[in-house]
Amino acid sequence: MAEQSRNVQGGSRTARHGANRRQFLAAGGAVAVSILEPSLIFGTQANEKVRLGLIGCGNRGRWIARLFRDHGGYVVSAVHDYFPSRAKAVGGEFAITEDRCYSGLLGYRRMLDAGGIDAVVIESPPYFHPEQAVAAVEAGVHVFLAKPVAVDVMGCQTIQTAGEKATAKKLVFLVDFQTRTSPLYQEAVRRVREGDIGTIVSGEAVYYCGPTWVVPEDFDPKNPEDLLRAWGAFRVLSGDVITEQNIHALDVATWFLDAAPLRAYGMGGRKGKTGPGDCWDHFSVIFTFPNDVLVTFASKQYGAGYDDIGCRIFGTEGTADTHYFGTVSIHGKKPFPGGSTGSLYADGAKANIKTFYDAIKNGDFSNPTVAPSVRSNLTTILGRMAAYQKSEVTWDQMLASQERWEFDVTGLKE
Repeated sequence: MAEQSRNVQGGSRTARHGANRRQFLAAGGAVAVSILEPSLIFGTQANEKVRLGLIGCGNRGRWIARLFRDHGGYVVSAVHDYFPSRAKAVGGEFAITEDRCYSGLLGYRRMLDAGGIDAVVIESPPYFHPEQAVAAVEAGVHVFLAKPVAVDVMGCQTIQTAGEKATAKKLVFLVDFQTRTSPLYQEAVRRVREGDIGTIVSGEAVYYCGPTWVVPEDFDPKNPEDLLRAWGAFRVLSGDVITEQNIHALDVATWFLDAAPLRAYGMGGRKGKTGPGDCWDHFSVIFTFPNDVLVTFASKQYGAGYDDIGCRIFGTEGTADTHYFGTVSIHGKKPFPGGSTGSLYADGAKANIKTFYDAIKNGDFSNPTVAPSVRSNLTTILGRMAAYQKSEVTWDQMLASQERWEFDVTGLKE
């Protein structure tokens, strides 16, 4: 759905090819680069626009780069994608010289080393998000990060630390969730938290859609570049559908409840999908939140006939009813008529782009999107663990697992 079309690039090495992701993150992802603190240079005559480096030049990356350009406060100054042709194609659209179009797994580091950028926009496969975000913060540039922030527990914790370090270094770090920018969602959440639906008893979150990733017929599972091109079909790169896409619905649930679940029990599988890939096509999970609030979650990515990204919260005096591609309202003793969410996919991204710019311009380094984004990301992982194991898993057990996934990049270009 919302971010399925982000293209591939990367930045990880296995033990057989230098530092792997685990070693890179353990070392803090240090990048040998000398960049002036953006808060010291932004706003001068020569730098009145924020200079962007785009990491990930697929459909989503190119689309959002255009939105940054249309804002008027940014200029795309450098691009990176694993595939040279894609980096050059986007670079050509933004009049970027070829020497500023980087490729290969480590091209994003070369982009940071070269300097000349104030911020990065990370639109790569989720597997690579933690190390790329860490490298950007270490290099002293602001970070605009696509969701999900990571595919595993340790990646989420790395992002949490990177966000805290960004604040300490006076850098802006924003995670791009569209729903959280919507005045309708914001008002519904405020009313629920103030008790307009009474005592919250239960809820439901759903993500229903048809097939979203179609792997090319000439796909070769032994070709690592083909794996990168089809990253959305493979759980190690995407986090599986519950993390890569279903997070939209579960993020709203955690937002309403302002809490992480205590435990989850789930099931699921791969029954409707065909072709290469190991991502499941349906999940069913029951989450238990504090105060014994139960939230049922269901998703599917096969078939046709019904689509919805929704979340309902049921209270003793009313129901909050939200739909990403529909309406937001509250029904009950204190109704909220709400309205249509409109073009939330685009409008939400535009709102976050404006917020990112304003935060840089005004020196607001509080970075409020990081913690809730990590919480919702971990919520999807808890549900995924429970479903994979077909058993109950607690939040503490999930954290204690120190889950870390590794993608073998043998045969890929640096």
